[in-house]
Amino acid sequence: MNSKVLRFANVAAIISTIIVNALANILPFNGLDTGSISDGFPVRFVPAGYVFSIWGLIYLGLSAFAIYQALPKQANNPAVAKIGWWFVASCAFNCSWLFAWHYLQFPLTIVLIVGLLVSLITIYRRLSSLRANASNADRWLIHTPFSIYLGWATVATIANATIALYDAGWRGGPLSDSVWTVILLVIGVCLAAFITLRQRDVAYDAVLLWAFIGIAVKQAAFPVVMGAAIVAAVAIAVLIVLAVIRKLPTQGRKALA
Repeated sequence: MNSKVLRFANVAAIISTIIVNALANILPFNGLDTGSISDGFPVRFVPAGYVFSIWGLIYLGLSAFAIYQALPKQANNPAVAKIGWWFVASCAFNCSWLFAWHYLQFPLTIVLIVGLLVSLITIYRRLSSLRANASNADRWLIHTPFSIYLGWATVATIANATIALYDAGWRGGPLSDSVWTVILLVIGVCLAAFITLRQRDVAYDAVLLWAFIGIAVKQAAFPVVMGAAIVAAVAIAVLIVLAVIRKLPTQGRKALA
């Protein structure tokens, strides 16, 4: 693998992704805004509109990664080599998803967002062996951006699935929308707990906390969903505290005791 080609491809991939995302809402594709499409479905696992501002943070982090990995000093960075072409693949899935979403091809959106999720999981797992001994620069410019992106992709995949199922005519069977949303929130907390136990990843947990608070705000008219989202957010906050404590040196933990 030519590292120069890969590093150039990473830069081109994030630039292309940002441009496509901007055009999707400026034009917009198919005359529809990205957010207005999800608002058209009465599903409960959808956060308030302000929550989607996290895309700005995601693209800022990914742009920082692209610039950082392109620097001559990073030519032999093992973290960049571990990521390989999976970042380029994730950008391709991201852009393709936008076209499928705006043209209301919901079954296809599931395939594409799962592709995005798998790409990010692969990157995350490949980086996991380097996480403990990462330099501060690698931690903030490689590991953290992908933790945030994976956290949001987790939430987005669940939300996308609920919309695709609703569009296909499924209404939850014997369970109500609210009950299914509670189940999905529990799954989200379980995923966060798994990540916390394995990686102590505060950034990943923080994204879920942000999303669950947004769900509580958006679904305030549905007490069961709002209450479950608040409980889930509190559970995530506890996991974040535990992750922070576990990251502290032994002396720091004793001081807190």
